[in-house]
Order: sequence, then structure tokens, then C-alpha cells
Amino acid sequence: MGKFRFKDLEIWQEACRIGDHLDTLAERFDKRKQWRYAEQLRGAALSISNNIAEGSGSNSRKDFQNFLNIARRSVAENANIVLFLMRKKMLSQNECASLLEDLRALAAEITAFSKSLAP
Repeated sequence: MGKFRFKDLEIWQEACRIGDHLDTLAERFDKRKQWRYAEQLRGAALSISNNIAEGSGSNSRKDFQNFLNIARRSVAENANIVLFLMRKKMLSQNECASLLEDLRALAAEITAFSKSLAP
């Protein structure tokens, strides 16, 4: 199997870790037959690591930064979903707070990495 440069990026690895957590959360909604919530959560979670990976294949820094911006926006989308689920009492305040902190830290890491690409 060939090597892809995104696999070495800490932000991609962290996005995958958080994505795994969000996917596990989505499985709870599948069991309750709340498929719309599960599907929305999975799609938004996967979007973070997907955009980091896709951007890493760019030939230009500017293009890579654009994909990192999209990944950061997907982090915000996940934060919104998590807050929505807490408001609907489908997620505890503690679990929500933990996920929001992980997402906040990831957004900051993506921002810092993107700035490091600037010429």
C-alpha cells in the first residue's frame, strides 16, 4: 500500500480519533432508530478528516489551506450538532463539554497548521 502524506499529519490523526468517537455516538442513535441524527453526525465527522486528506494532495499551499478551512468549518458543524443533541437531551452535558473541548482544540490545531503553510 502506498504512503499518503496526510497519514503523518497530527491534525488528520486527531480528526480520525474524534471522528471515531462521533461515529460511536452515532451508533447510539441508530439503535434508537434516530437515523437522521446518526447520518448527519457521521457525515460531518468524516468531512473533517476527508478535507484534510484531500487538501494534502493539492499541488499548492493555497489550495491546501482552502481544504483546511473547509475542515475547520466541518469542526464547527460538528460542534453545532453536539450542542443540538444536548439541547434535545440526547447527549449529557458532560459528554457534550468533552466533545466540544476536543473539537475546539482540533479547530485551533487546524488553524495553526494552516498558518504554518503561509509563504
